[in-house]
Amino acid sequence: MKRKNFILSLVLMLTLSLVLAACGSKDDAGESKDSGDKGGKKQFLNLVTGGTGGTYYPLGGSFANIITENTNAEATAQSSGASAENMEAIKTGDADIAFTQTDIASYATEGKLMFEGKKVTNVKALASLYPETVQIVTTAKSGIKSVEDLKGKSVSVGAPGSGTYANAEQILEIHGMTMKDIKAQNLSFDESTGGIQDGTIDAAFITAGTPTGAVEGLAATTDVVIVPIAEDKIDALIEKYPYYAKDEVPAGTYKIKEPVKTVAVQAMLVVRDDLEEDLVYDITKAIFENLNKVTHAKGKIIKVENALNGVGIDVHPGAQKYFDEKGVKK
Repeated sequence: MKRKNFILSLVLMLTLSLVLAACGSKDDAGESKDSGDKGGKKQFLNLVTGGTGGTYYPLGGSFANIITENTNAEATAQSSGASAENMEAIKTGDADIAFTQTDIASYATEGKLMFEGKKVTNVKALASLYPETVQIVTTAKSGIKSVEDLKGKSVSVGAPGSGTYANAEQILEIHGMTMKDIKAQNLSFDESTGGIQDGTIDAAFITAGTPTGAVEGLAATTDVVIVPIAEDKIDALIEKYPYYAKDEVPAGTYKIKEPVKTVAVQAMLVVRDDLEEDLVYDITKAIFENLNKVTHAKGKIIKVENALNGVGIDVHPGAQKYFDEKGVKK
């Protein structure tokens, strides 16, 4: 009888413990939510980058670590299809922070080109990072020395709707030309340099960080020429399309002897506009004050004084607060 009473008491105690544990879990869950709303618990952020073989992905991994270690948020870097896809992820709420290009961000917020009828309205800029240079590539034997010389030539301009295609279209426009004035070819970077090498095309627009592997490969077999853009045309382009910034291809790149003036769009970070101002301030500060922890080579050229270069969309108030403290202006 005593044994039965003992077992019954034990069962009742275990049952009571489970009930109390369940209540405790519920209270804890409620407390976690409340604390999270007040900033007491870490907020989880999804940072979308690019393909694993590109620059965005390793940079994103470094940034995610920096954010996690220096703010009240935990960030995870995720590979993606890069710029345009990332803007869509911001729109749907599948991403909190994203890599993109300054021109793609502007197209998204304006509902233009690949975002026609698909405007992204819930995005703000965090910072511009480094230039992705518009390179007009040809060879010495082509005789092409200026943008105007492209008229009537066979020129690769990238896929329709791509960032490179838009760059080519806008640069031709500033020079009083359209796609109809050239023999436009829609080729990839590797196809473009291959076409230049075998003589099937005369030149190519290539928008990428320098040095670009495809162009380096071409330079190994022939004398590469990067066609300059005149200073007045650069100014006119930036005035009409503010997501461009002045840039140059340095001497020695692709074995060229003199630096070549051109323009660049910028790789940038954007955020959802509903992220709290204090959080975005902390993220911005953490990134720019811990660049020494970025292992990728591009980390060395990211500087706070260039953080608003080429930014053509509204800056998040949290990021703007940090840039105001640092005296950074467009």
